[in-house]
Amino acid sequence: MRLSLHTDYALRTLMYLTAQGGRCSIQEIAAFFEISRDHLAKVVRRLGQLGYVRTVRGVGGGMELIKDPGEVNLGELIDSLEGPLHLHDCVAVDGVCRIQPNCRLKDIFAEAERIQREYLGQHCLSDLIPPEADLVELKSEADN
Repeated sequence: MRLSLHTDYALRTLMYLTAQGGRCSIQEIAAFFEISRDHLAKVVRRLGQLGYVRTVRGVGGGMELIKDPGEVNLGELIDSLEGPLHLHDCVAVDGVCRIQPNCRLKDIFAEAERIQREYLGQHCLSDLIPPEADLVELKSEADN
């Protein structure tokens, strides 16, 4: 599985909001991660549509988490952003290959996907930030 840039930015946004514990602006998050503000705005709009964040316009506005980070399941979040992710078309679609009816690769890929979904489903947003660290500390460690 390879996540889209959209999902990557969504995860970063939710991690930032979790670490900050309050309202933040798109500009603040884009500057912190050195990513496109315009692309991030589209991501935030989608997160709002999915019910993960609430946006507030105007002076003092920004966005904030709606859900408790311990209740945001990573598997569900990624599924809602990416849709079904398959290692190969044969897992989801019949008749894409001449040998598909007798090929075991489809079953192996399907099992790998099941394990991956199950694993991601065991984790939540609060698992992504160490309890005694914040993102600034993580960022400075990465810069060294």
